[in-house]
Order: sequence, then C-alpha cells, then structure tokens
Amino acid sequence: MPMTLAEKIIARASGRSAVSPGEIVTARVDLAMIHDSGGPRRVEPILKRLGVGLFDRSKVVLISDHFVPGDDEAGREILDLTRRWAAEKQVAFYDGEGICHVVLPERGHLRPGMFVVGGDSHSPTGGAFGAYMFGVGATEMAGVLATGEIWIRVPETILIEWRGRLGDGVTAKDIMLALCGRLGMDGGRYQAVQYTGEAIESLDMQERMTLSNMAAELGGQTGLIAPDATTAGYVRGAGGEPGDITDWQGDAGATVAEHHVFDAAALQPQVAAPHSPANAADVDAYPDTPVDVAYIGACTGAKYVDLERAARILRRRKVASGVQLLVAPASRRDQERAAADGIMAVFEAAGAKVLPNACGICAGYGNARLGEDITCISSTARNFKGRMGAASSRVYLASPFTVAASAVAGRIADPRPMLAEGGPA
Repeated sequence: MPMTLAEKIIARASGRSAVSPGEIVTARVDLAMIHDSGGPRRVEPILKRLGVGLFDRSKVVLISDHFVPGDDEAGREILDLTRRWAAEKQVAFYDGEGICHVVLPERGHLRPGMFVVGGDSHSPTGGAFGAYMFGVGATEMAGVLATGEIWIRVPETILIEWRGRLGDGVTAKDIMLALCGRLGMDGGRYQAVQYTGEAIESLDMQERMTLSNMAAELGGQTGLIAPDATTAGYVRGAGGEPGDITDWQGDAGATVAEHHVFDAAALQPQVAAPHSPANAADVDAYPDTPVDVAYIGACTGAKYVDLERAARILRRRKVASGVQLLVAPASRRDQERAAADGIMAVFEAAGAKVLPNACGICAGYGNARLGEDITCISSTARNFKGRMGAASSRVYLASPFTVAASAVAGRIADPRPMLAEGGPA
C-alpha cells in the first residue's frame, strides 16, 4: 500500500514491510544523541540501577552545549561528569563544539532513512535530512541506551506545502513563525509534519534545518523533508553516505491527515511578540517598538547561513546607541567559516559582542541572560516568559535579517529597506 515518508522509515526500523497510522510498533534505533544537560547526569543513575550498559556505543553521540563554557561551579561539575562518562563509555563526543542540533549533522552522523532519538526537544532537526528524529526525556532515553529500541505510535502525516519562492529578506524562520501564528503551537498534533513545495526545495540544508527544528514549536513529533540532491551533497560533504535517496520518498497516493498550502512569495518578514511563537504577525505590526538587546544565537538562528544574512544588514552599519547586539555562533565550524569569509569582522565593526558556541541564553544558561525589564529581539525558537532571563523581560522572535535590522534601527525594523540600500554582501 502507498506509504508516506514517515511510515516508510518507521516500517524499516520496526522490521516490517508496511505500517499504518495508529499502530504501535517497536523500532530499532539507528542513533541516539544526548547532551550535557539531559545526558550522563540523568541517564547514568538509571542505567546503574538497571545494571546495564550501552546497547551499542557506536550508535551513541554525546555533545556538550548547554553548560558550556562552565562559568559557574555547578556548570563545571556537570561538564566534568560529562567528560568522564564520555571517556568511560568511549562514545563519540563533541565537547564545546557547538549546539547539538547543528554539530550532529555537520559531523556526518545523519543520513536519509535513519530512525533517531535525541535527548532534547528540538531533535526534530534531523528531519531535514530525511531521517525520522524526535526528542525524548531522560527516562525514555535510558531505555533506548540500554536496549536500542523504543516503541512508537505510527503518526499521521501533516503535509505543509509552500508554493513559489521567498522574497529577499524572508527566510525559513519567517515561514515557521507564520506557521506557528496560523496553525498554533498544537497544529502538528504530535504527528509527522512534512514540508514540501518549490520554496522548500530551493532552500539550503541549514535553512531546512530551521524548518525541521521548529516542528517542535508547531507541536509535531518530527519535521520531515524528503531528501534530494541538496541533501545528498550536504551529507557527502560532512563525510557521510546518503545512500539511495529514491528509497526515502513518499509514495503517490499515500494518505495524509492534512494538507496545507501557502504562498511563499506573499510572505512578509515575521515577528512573534511575547510570550509565544504563536503571537506572530508581519513585521510592520510592531511600529516604534524599541529594543534593548538583539540576540543572534541558537540552533534556529546562528548557523553559518544565519550569520551571513545578519552580516548583509550590518556591513557598513553600526548598532544603535543603547542597544546591545549579542552573537553566539551555533557551532565552532560555522564561526570559523564565518571568520574566514569576513563575516565575524562585520559583527565586530558593527559593535557586536561574540559569545561562546553554545545554547547560552536561548535556554537560560550563561552570564548574558536578560535582566529586569529588558526588551530583546532574538533569532531563537522560543520566547516563553522567563526562558532567557528575568521574568519581566520581553522577547520578540524574528529572523537574523530582522534581528540585525532592529539592532541598527534601535527598534523592531523591516530588514528589506536596508537590504535594498546596502545590496548583497
């Protein structure tokens, strides 16, 4: 029978020729990703109580990103524990190399057709590579690490199609904020969200990662994009082997639960007001809204492509008086590439402060957390009350283009006029 991409991956992982939505199956895990916050300090006590070790250390990847750089005693202790565990278990370990959702694919660990679990809510990022990846808590992760298996209820597929092409100054982040605004944070119904259409196919892999990552904000279990030549090229460039991508396409005639169609060319830059990504509206809905802090960071907003776009705005411009621009590149490799291309020098000349390659204030860590009564515009995925600092702070979500334009203007600003004035980098 015709199957969706999600059903094909789950069928393969569960050793079956076919599966249907609603069935509960046991799937073999191809890879388990954990990080310093929810990883060894949470799962090891459970494994010890069970008296078991890892099901297959070659299928476990550990990344330190939440408590990096360890700027207080508690953080240093957690990082020390993480490092000891990595050495003891001899798993692949990336220490302070960047945010797990960016480091995992850039180091070649993801490929089409994989069934992957991650110990973080933004683990759907892996769906950009045609892999079924979703987040689990520490207790469930301990079970995965012990057995290599997890049960899953086969999801329905919600197809989200974007026809046409995005305009200059409009990005995957704008797509996701628009979807959160239109469908709500439960629009994904913990099912498999799949993105398709000309606008999606035209995106590079890092932009696709933003779409899949923020399936979490839509309430989806995962966010899939069928693999194509762009996918295969990225995987090979990262040292992986994509295999036959034709195996991982949804079948014609496969049943989907919902099919939403949007016009990419009509999409305007989006901004989500405090305290929810669902509070999204066109950027011109926020006239004369001043900002104190502009933050370019997180797995959704500080990859190389994000840094490059922010630099297009900031080149030959300065941050407005009274505004602090903070930049936390999502991975060390992306920062090094940006430095080689002159992008980091643009940030320095504009007056930005560069922070470590870590989750940082997006997840409420580090010394740059927002103070009392601060208004921030941020390229992060979430703006829940108190998440990035003081409960009295206010966080607006936007694309790196819009965050950079707002830093220059001193208020929430449409990036497109600045792009038109300054031209491409």
